[in-house]
Amino acid sequence: MRSSIFFAASVAAAWFGLSVSGSAEPLHWVGSWAAAQQTPEPANALEPEALRDATLRQVVHLSIGGPRLRVRLSNAFGTAPLHLDSVRVARSVHPGSARIVPETDTAVLFDGRSDAWIPAGAEYWSDPVNLPVAPLSDLAVSIHYAAPPAGQTGHPGSRARSFVAPGNLTGAADLPGARTVEHWYQLAGIEFDAPAGAGAVVAFGDSITDGHGSTTDGNDRWPDCLARRLQAGGGRGQLAVLNLGIGGNRMLQDGLGPNALARFDRDVLAQSGAGRVILLEGINDLGTLTLHGEVPRAEHQLLVARIIGAYLQMIGRARGRGLRMIGATILPFQGNGYYHPDALNEQDRLLLNAWIREEGHFDAVVDFDAALRDPSEPARLLPAYDSGDHLHPSPAGYRRMAEVIPLDDLRPL
Repeated sequence: MRSSIFFAASVAAAWFGLSVSGSAEPLHWVGSWAAAQQTPEPANALEPEALRDATLRQVVHLSIGGPRLRVRLSNAFGTAPLHLDSVRVARSVHPGSARIVPETDTAVLFDGRSDAWIPAGAEYWSDPVNLPVAPLSDLAVSIHYAAPPAGQTGHPGSRARSFVAPGNLTGAADLPGARTVEHWYQLAGIEFDAPAGAGAVVAFGDSITDGHGSTTDGNDRWPDCLARRLQAGGGRGQLAVLNLGIGGNRMLQDGLGPNALARFDRDVLAQSGAGRVILLEGINDLGTLTLHGEVPRAEHQLLVARIIGAYLQMIGRARGRGLRMIGATILPFQGNGYYHPDALNEQDRLLLNAWIREEGHFDAVVDFDAALRDPSEPARLLPAYDSGDHLHPSPAGYRRMAEVIPLDDLRPL
């Protein structure tokens, strides 16, 4: 009985970073990288047999660094327990490559064991891993699947290449001949043991936050650009940026991933060290309202009211947890060939932006609309910032978004 109690205490100590005697202080975990989880649609899912006795190596770009890290794995949309029998981390040689720095290859443990067993619908943190990693560096996470998951969980819009190879090659220096896919699976977060003053900004939104139109393996989404700006100076180097965008996401209805209000608790409130949230959501609600044709004006008015109601729900939840909510104005999308917005869609956008800007709603505002719109045609993106579809910014547009965020509004609590 005594040995069982000691084992349980040791497991708890490993997880919390305590000595068994309880003399050490708990670690201060702060997220450095994160990805919102969903059920991959068929075009973005791996065929099940691809993950039978297979290694999946995924490369992520960190914001802050530190001496110790831990990995969060997700089975949030699985329909049965998920068994992962080996997980390892290492510094990546460079984005877009399966090569790792061999001397940094380190096993990841879960409750002192080399394998992870994650219940359906759950997420699971690893034990602390002693691997010093610098800010703005790239980390490779290698997972071996003995059998395919029952219901995949992942993030389709990785804008980064991942690598799939047969067998257990989690510790291999390279994966020559591996299949490449531009998606992440099962990987939900990387956190670091950080100084007491460190914290995280959560970028919560749709494909514009997820980075549609950015460069594959280029890490030039607006949250990436913001992370680089924070590291460049101003005494804000211990402020992380977590990208929790989902392409096609809507405030009020499911689509590509759960609706924003449904996923807010897991994707925002559960992020370690989060103190600020930049909310950029609503454009897909506006566009899909008239996707198949015009609707009465009353439906436009009702949609705007419901979106504002959802904003208020998020603001209340965040403040209840001590988080500061920063509202971001919705970008113009006139000329988009998918949504083909008309004058009423534009009026809806202007009404929402006016509400976002109005004092007393959000704790602060970042005016992406004013920064990226064409002054001569305010319902359109400025051509220099347009990816070409008149909806998503280009890499230059994403850089501009990061430049206009007031850093004083991001200061740690």
